[in-house]
Amino acid sequence: MTGYRDSSGRRLDDYPRPSVAVDTAVLTVVDGALAVLLVRAGRSDDEWRLPGSFLHEGETLRGAVLRSLRVKAGVEGLRPRQLHVFDRPGRDDRGWVLSVAHVDVVRADRVPISKGHQLARVDDLPDLKYDHGEIVAFAVDALRTDYRGTPDPAALLEAPFTMRQLRLMHEAVSGERLLPDTFRRAMAPRLRATGEMLVEGRGRPAELFERA
Repeated sequence: MTGYRDSSGRRLDDYPRPSVAVDTAVLTVVDGALAVLLVRAGRSDDEWRLPGSFLHEGETLRGAVLRSLRVKAGVEGLRPRQLHVFDRPGRDDRGWVLSVAHVDVVRADRVPISKGHQLARVDDLPDLKYDHGEIVAFAVDALRTDYRGTPDPAALLEAPFTMRQLRLMHEAVSGERLLPDTFRRAMAPRLRATGEMLVEGRGRPAELFERA
């Protein structure tokens, strides 16, 4: 309302307002390791950041996220979800900026890479602009929590799959080796056997599963 004043008699326009940005951590697995999509920050070959943008007037957060992925990274067709609001004072050297961070987890073939983009291993990131390293760490922690008790919830592995293939995918996400027997006991109740077997080379046939 134009005439609105709060209890101290101040109008909304009397308060300083931060700029609002969106930044998206697009996570995937490449060569058996968890990786994140980065875009070059400005013209420097040494500065990288997550794809993101300031929120435009009349735009939704989702609209800003999809626009930034399309324009900054050449990626379309994703469905990012809100992750966390990063609001630490001084997090952005351009001024007072809040970032509504988003995350999506997709197969690597959904992320076309061209000049100015890279998929960087999360355990070997370059220096990132602003607090984007913190955003990546937050996104990785959330993903690893999702994977602790559920078989490949992001469907990075195409079904049907063997128990070994599933374990290797979970190892890529977790960044650590998982004991085969313990992993099987944890995941088996959430899987459905297809009744088919996979034969590779001279090894024993392996049972195929899909998510229950």
